[in-house]
Amino acid sequence: MRKAPARKADRSLAGARVLVGRAKHQAGALSNELRKLGVTVIEIPFIEIRKPRSFKPLDAALKNLADYDWLILTSANGVEALWDRRAKLGLARQLPDSLRIAAIGPATKKAIEKRGIAVDIVPKEYVAESVVRSLKNKVKDRRVLLVRAKVARDVIPRELRKAGAQIDVVEAYQTVVPESSRRRLNAVLRNPRRRPHVVTFTSSSTVRNFVELLGGSRSAMRAIRTVQRQGVRGGTIQLASIGPVTSETLRELGLKADIAAQEYTIPGLVAAIVGEMGARKLTP
Repeated sequence: MRKAPARKADRSLAGARVLVGRAKHQAGALSNELRKLGVTVIEIPFIEIRKPRSFKPLDAALKNLADYDWLILTSANGVEALWDRRAKLGLARQLPDSLRIAAIGPATKKAIEKRGIAVDIVPKEYVAESVVRSLKNKVKDRRVLLVRAKVARDVIPRELRKAGAQIDVVEAYQTVVPESSRRRLNAVLRNPRRRPHVVTFTSSSTVRNFVELLGGSRSAMRAIRTVQRQGVRGGTIQLASIGPVTSETLRELGLKADIAAQEYTIPGLVAAIVGEMGARKLTP
């Protein structure tokens, strides 16, 4: 029997250099998809995930999880932190049957389902505002637990309290600036032969930390914009955002999202980069 011809690899972005700034343990999903397209991936993490300063609030909530009606998880990092902590406390992997689960997007949903837990609600758009729209008619006089990073937007707790929810917000992890990335990032942006065509941002934290890694001052911001204008041979540096909240953070810091994902996921970000960069002629 004759074998089918091997499928030719998609090298539609061969010659492009893309800087991936996700946390080290999460970079693979985005980097692997880009490499399939022929991209030269530069991995320099803009964020590092660390334990919270205190586990006391999280531990108290986890030990009394049966008292809650809803659990909201807003990231895969939060899911991992929650189940790791339950294991350390000797609590059952399964959650109370009465507890309903809301996940902010498909990656968070997948991380929950990997633990054998069904997810009740995933909003149509993977942002806090959409979580609120999905839940606001379901939480009046209900107890809600929101598990998230130390620094996060207050849209969900503020708006759900307005809707009548009794909501507790607990920190499961914190994101910090990885100091080891400072020298590497500055070196890459200064080198025309290594400078990326695209820098990716997958959260507001990656944006803020990117700026801090470059100095965080007005002079540093002018330098970033100068790099954008001067660019690399074959075109300017493009900043790629995973969603509207991340794009807004770029604007707040004096930058702009040249590429914006229509679906606020890693595949959506890759598709947006392909759509923008595929037609460009890149010179190494």
